[in-house]
Amino acid sequence: MIATSFSPEGRVAAALRSPTRLLVLYDADCALCIRCRHWLETQPTYVDVRFLAAASPEAQDDLAVLRPWLGAELVVVSDRGEAWLGAAGFLVCLWATRDYREWSYRLSGPALAPLAERFFHLISSRRSTISRLLGPDECEGGQCRHRR
Repeated sequence: MIATSFSPEGRVAAALRSPTRLLVLYDADCALCIRCRHWLETQPTYVDVRFLAAASPEAQDDLAVLRPWLGAELVVVSDRGEAWLGAAGFLVCLWATRDYREWSYRLSGPALAPLAERFFHLISSRRSTISRLLGPDECEGGQCRHRR
C-alpha cells in the first residue's frame, strides 16, 4: 500500500491501487486514542477517513475476522478490504493526510521503518499510562481540553 520508492513511476502505480476510503478502528475508552482520532479528523486528507469505535457492535460484527486485534491495536481498513494493524495502520493514516503523506513514505522506507515501528510500539504499549496522565479530556473540534 505505502510505496517505499520515491520514483514518479512508483507513485503513479501506487495511486492506481490506492483506496478512496479508510475506516480507522480505535479504542474509544483510551484518552490517547481519542486525541489521535480528533487530530486526524482535523487534517486535510486525500481520501475519505471515517472512524469507528473498535468495541462497537458494528465493528465486532462486520469485522469479525479482525476481532483479535480490535481495541488492542490500531486497525485501519480500506474500501478495498485491505487491513493494516499497529504501526502499519499509523503509517496509512499519515499517508491519507495532505500534510504528512511525504512523512509516511519516509517512515516506511528501509532506513526509518524499524525506528518508526519501535516508536509506535513504545507509545502503544504505554497508552494506558499515557491516558491516565492525559485524564478524561473532552475533545471538540480537534481541541482537547482537560476537564477541571
